[in-house]
Amino acid sequence: MTSLIISTLIGAVSFIVGSYLLKGVTVVSFSSAVIISILIAVLTYFLGGFLEFITPDKTLNFLTFGFFQFFLDAIIIWLASKLMKSFEVKGFITAVLLAIIVSVVTCLCQSIL
Repeated sequence: MTSLIISTLIGAVSFIVGSYLLKGVTVVSFSSAVIISILIAVLTYFLGGFLEFITPDKTLNFLTFGFFQFFLDAIIIWLASKLMKSFEVKGFITAVLLAIIVSVVTCLCQSIL
């Protein structure tokens, strides 16, 4: 339970950092970022496997050195931005950049803890 709360808070911090670094990303408040983090986790749980299933081949992810995963994450981020009024992502490229930033910040925060 504690690790779930910590992961959610790390995700929220990651989205706040992404909103500061990218002009096309708007997060209204930290509480909104926490809800975004939970929503992204739920969407990833339900849609992540489906998105990976419909990709043509696992070798695509291998050939792109894992960068294709950022595109799948960007689809989920874009969908979350359409579901929440307090979270806005302008454009798919911005969603891809946000996915990269969130991954890097999350990795750094988890390595510190």
